[in-house]
Amino acid sequence: MNTKSTLYSLCFLFISVSAIAQVKPTLQAGLIQSTWKGDAKQSLSSLIDETNGVITSKDRTGFYIGGGIDLPLGDVVSVEPGLVYTQRGYGLKGNLTINDLKIAGVNARAISQMQYVDVPVMVKIKPAGGLTLFAGPQVSYLTKNNLRAEVAVLGFSLLNSDMDITDQFNRWDMGVKGGAGYEFENGLGIVASYERGFNRIDNNQNFKVFNEGVKAGLTYRF
Repeated sequence: MNTKSTLYSLCFLFISVSAIAQVKPTLQAGLIQSTWKGDAKQSLSSLIDETNGVITSKDRTGFYIGGGIDLPLGDVVSVEPGLVYTQRGYGLKGNLTINDLKIAGVNARAISQMQYVDVPVMVKIKPAGGLTLFAGPQVSYLTKNNLRAEVAVLGFSLLNSDMDITDQFNRWDMGVKGGAGYEFENGLGIVASYERGFNRIDNNQNFKVFNEGVKAGLTYRF
């Protein structure tokens, strides 16, 4: 499923529920700073060769976009299931060799560019005013994972190349998400959250590597 298909699904969802008075569709979008926790370097190094030199890790900055349905359980508590497209990943920078892409270089970067469809189910509490606290489980499905290799000299990019590594990673991830936000009277809000996956992301389960990320963005409740 690509970004366009996800957006079409969200539009259909919102239209389907808009006629139900107590159900309030929501939109959300923003940035995510993602990384891998655990044996992250070892996991990605299994796809590349490291030559002599310092190898540093690199988080991936991506975006997320999606929506949900706010189901009130009273004046203070509500439940919000959602559908969100999220970019995640992790990278290495240094003297790298990627044989499958015929790339070898100093100051090269190899970044796993993961694309997920998330289904979070958040329990939301509004303790005072527009303040909102939320937490709950999240199921994620990996739709695509490309290993992007880049070689640059003096700040100029000499080569960009992608390799599909989706089959080497676990398609499903189960985790948790929690955070806080503030919603204004016009329905617009700001939000920040932390999320952590519990399933090992490599398909062979050889490494203890898990998704982790911090999100910050905007929300809108109709």
